[in-house]
Amino acid sequence: MAVLSLVGEEPMHAYRMQQLIKERHKDDVVNVAQRNSVYQTIERLLRDGLIAVRGTSREENRPERTVYELTGTGRETLRQWMRTMLSTPAREFPEFPAALAFLPVLRPDEVHAALEERLAALRAQLNELDGELTESGRFLPRVFLVESEYQRAVLVAELDYVRALADDLRAGRVTWDDSL
Repeated sequence: MAVLSLVGEEPMHAYRMQQLIKERHKDDVVNVAQRNSVYQTIERLLRDGLIAVRGTSREENRPERTVYELTGTGRETLRQWMRTMLSTPAREFPEFPAALAFLPVLRPDEVHAALEERLAALRAQLNELDGELTESGRFLPRVFLVESEYQRAVLVAELDYVRALADDLRAGRVTWDDSL
């Protein structure tokens, strides 16, 4: 989706796509941690006819770069993916709820300590996100910030939940036999 969206803006090469994803903080919502993942995605999109090679270019002493563009099929596929992703909740399997499902593997004091660490990390993430939203909000229209607003809402909800669970553990309202 990210690659299709970028080449839909204008034809570009893979390195530029990766730069834009990072510059726009889209790597907060799209996993491009591995440099190779953009190239693998491009290969798959090429194979499926969703993008095409526009040409190659070379600047000064830089290596030759292939420039890609969106095909008509790619544009329609992107629009369909977006409609589906916006309208239909997906079954996702994040790690944290999985860990919550198996709390009795640890002793209550270990869980409490881990939750306190998580709370500190969540607070730091929230502070960082608030700073980014404030800074970006000075020059970007809101439409470019809505995913960060959503991330903030989810982060606040998680903070509230983890804080309440840690309080319940501390007060003995959540207990289990820690004989595992």
